[in-house]
Amino acid sequence: MALSISAVVLFAIIVFILIKKSGLKAGHAVVCVLLGFYLASSSIAPTIKQLTTNVADMVGGIKF
Repeated sequence: MALSISAVVLFAIIVFILIKKSGLKAGHAVVCVLLGFYLASSSIAPTIKQLTTNVADMVGGIKF
């Protein structure tokens, strides 16, 4: 669960920066949020969740 909350915060920060610095319109950000909600309720949601979990595990396993 902590990963999900962290991902939400990370994506919110990225969207905020894109709106302020790169000229992303607020309407575009809303469309992206709606797409996320529709993807979460679709049949590919478990695949996306598994992919993000695998990537997070891989990044977490990198030793510096």
